[in-house]
Amino acid sequence: MGHLDETKLPGIGQRVEFVTEEGRRMGVVQHHSGRREVFVCGPEDPDATRVTVQLSEDDAHSLVESLGVLSIEERADERSYEIEGLVFAWLDVDAASPAVGRSIAEMAIRTHTGASIVAVLRSTGPVPAPEPDFAMQAGDTLVVAGTSDGIQAVRTLLTAT
Repeated sequence: MGHLDETKLPGIGQRVEFVTEEGRRMGVVQHHSGRREVFVCGPEDPDATRVTVQLSEDDAHSLVESLGVLSIEERADERSYEIEGLVFAWLDVDAASPAVGRSIAEMAIRTHTGASIVAVLRSTGPVPAPEPDFAMQAGDTLVVAGTSDGIQAVRTLLTAT
């Protein structure tokens, strides 16, 4: 695998590029707005862009999948990502949740769902790999890893009355 060069573009976003085996410079400019541009430069002049293609978010996901690399799927209906069947989701604990004041062990989250809480985002700062005795609070955001069914089961535990 070739070396990726990353360059911050102040006021624009970020550029990630590499040189192909044929000597072409190729990369992606990701704008702060979410717009992406793929560019290719010829081997005779690595600074002269030959092709630029603008990609929507769906286009970018399709390109990644067509290249046979890890599929990362962002779901519009929730804050989650799926990587080869493993789902990572950000689930909020609201004030009415039965999880408020209870520990991860008391809720038996992994036992009931097969999913794991890998971090908790709290106003006082993130808590990576919380221990089983960690008590959840209203306003916490749980970072949960598991299958789609496991994530849905955690969501149900957090909202059950």
